[in-house]
Amino acid sequence: MPKQIIWSPLSVADYTSIINYLQDNWEDKVVLRFIDISDEIFKQISLHPKQFPLINKKYKVRKCVLTKHNTIYYRERKDYIDILRIFDSRQDPNKLKF
Repeated sequence: MPKQIIWSPLSVADYTSIINYLQDNWEDKVVLRFIDISDEIFKQISLHPKQFPLINKKYKVRKCVLTKHNTIYYRERKDYIDILRIFDSRQDPNKLKF
């Protein structure tokens, strides 16, 4: 049974920023493709949250590569999936905070 996905405020801001960037700099088909890929990945995470690598055992954070430039960081809870960040891999990793 798929788990509900809950977005943190930071992950909402990350996703919005990515979409805005794509809309400003690329064709609509690129934006729609990114949204389609995102939907598929979130469905996968919801159905099989343990399939992606655990990168922080203490906080139980997992990592899923969304695109070559964007990575999803999330945590599985008992009844839902907590999306922590959608991070641009070209940024300084020290800026990544959960």
